[in-house]
Amino acid sequence: MAGDKTNNVPPRSAFKTFCVSGMGTALEFYDFVIYGTAAALVFPQVFFPEMDRLTATLIAFGAFGAGFFARPVGGVVFGHFGDKFGRQKVLVTTLLLMGLSTLLIGCLPSYSAIGIAAPILLVLLRLIQGLAAGGEWGGAALFGIEVAPAGHRGLWGSFTSMGIGVGGILGSGIFAAVSTVAGDDLAGFAWRIPFWLGGLLVLVGLFARLRNSSKEGKPTKETSPIPLLEALRRRPKEMLLCTGIAFGYITIAYIGSTFFLSYATQIGYGSTQALMFDLMLSITIVMSAPFFAHLSDKLGRRRVMIFGAVIMALGLFAFFPLVDMKSLPMSLFAYAVVGLLMGATQGPIPAFLGEQFPREMRYSGISASYQVGAALGGGTASSAATAILMATNHNPLGVSLYGAVALALVAVCSHFLKETSHLSMADIDEGKATSQALPKTAATQRARGIS
Repeated sequence: MAGDKTNNVPPRSAFKTFCVSGMGTALEFYDFVIYGTAAALVFPQVFFPEMDRLTATLIAFGAFGAGFFARPVGGVVFGHFGDKFGRQKVLVTTLLLMGLSTLLIGCLPSYSAIGIAAPILLVLLRLIQGLAAGGEWGGAALFGIEVAPAGHRGLWGSFTSMGIGVGGILGSGIFAAVSTVAGDDLAGFAWRIPFWLGGLLVLVGLFARLRNSSKEGKPTKETSPIPLLEALRRRPKEMLLCTGIAFGYITIAYIGSTFFLSYATQIGYGSTQALMFDLMLSITIVMSAPFFAHLSDKLGRRRVMIFGAVIMALGLFAFFPLVDMKSLPMSLFAYAVVGLLMGATQGPIPAFLGEQFPREMRYSGISASYQVGAALGGGTASSAATAILMATNHNPLGVSLYGAVALALVAVCSHFLKETSHLSMADIDEGKATSQALPKTAATQRARGIS
């Protein structure tokens, strides 16, 4: 299929687009996954050894959350430069920052070696990771949807969502392998290996992005001096609703990727088994995200997002009883189901949010709104879930209720956002988006590129 000529970009294959949008994000979020995994499994001993296990885990998740509060800054800064000077230069910069900070985390001395300086340096490097991630997600998502063939923006936008899952597979798989080989010595030296590999793997994503430096389309009109202010002036409702969706979804995503891992070890599973669960979660997200994203191209973004939020909320209440059975096959099944359900919202999100803004302010609009929501939701999710578990004497029902409230916010904000799956990128760039869906026949024709 040819690309949409209104995007002002040449036709591009799905594979090449995935290499830039999906694989770059995979390698960048690999770094986030291994940090979250280490925070759950080894950082309490390495950087907070004088505290009891649960309190140290809570503090380690707090350090993990610190990076989320740098993400809005990264979203604003990199979003601005992405709108003014192009997506590709920004995406190269964010990848380099993430790779370097990950490599340095793997080189940090422990608390026993340099005392309080160790956790301080850990938080500083985590802030750099957050800054880079703040600019990464929006640019990678837009790269996919802005070069997508007509009627496939949801699917091509989901390459970023798939990349996050692939990063989870790489991170969980490598950590599981290292944990298996190291055994009880994981907190000694072996935990550093995934961080060193992460610094090297970023070179793969960097190669893919540099190869596409001359193929990026340019904005069709003069951009505002400060695109974010223009987005706030012209799209305040969209900014607020996109922030709400990001808050709700990222809350669930990081409960799934970090708190679930810690919970499994607290009820008696070994670290290798817990990593197997995380790996299962990532595999099923990679499978389900593109399916639901493609479904949103056919049925509409809002309908799929609301459906996904509802079924995921129901799934949370079934998840903990299944895992509490302490059966390895049953727990693997529970994680697989959760991954499949998470993909129902993760898949359509990039296109759904990106389509709310015209091109000249799109990077700023999607990055700022998504990353503010991510900071508020993901930055507190693991700590809040752990605190709820402590306050309820280890009864996970409170965590399920917490997640259900976050998902209710996703559903409500999705309902009030404009349905844009039926519009061409030219219509969106010209501000023709409407909250009323086109008649089915017209929508189908537009989706197929028929005018």
